[in-house]
Amino acid sequence: MVYHMVVARREVLVQLDDDLVEKLDEMARRVEVSRSELLRRGALTVLQADEWARADERLVDGYTKMPPDPDLLATSERLAAETLPEW
Repeated sequence: MVYHMVVARREVLVQLDDDLVEKLDEMARRVEVSRSELLRRGALTVLQADEWARADERLVDGYTKMPPDPDLLATSERLAAETLPEW
C-alpha cells in the first residue's frame, strides 16, 4: 500500500544571474526535473554535506580530547596489513 504525504512548501525568492539560471535550466532538462526540483535537491545536498562536516568536526574533537590508545592503533594497523588484499 502506498501513502502520499502532502508536504507544505513555501515559495522563496532567490536572485540568480542569467548565466546560472541558464545552466540550471540546462541541467534540469537533462535530468528531466523542474528547476524548482533541481534547486530543492541542491539545497538538500548542501544541508547533508554540512551535517557530515559537523559530524566530522565532532569526531575530530572527540579524538583530540581523548586520543586513541597507541597499542590499539598498532594492533589495528598490523591486522589491516595482514588482511588487506594485495593489488
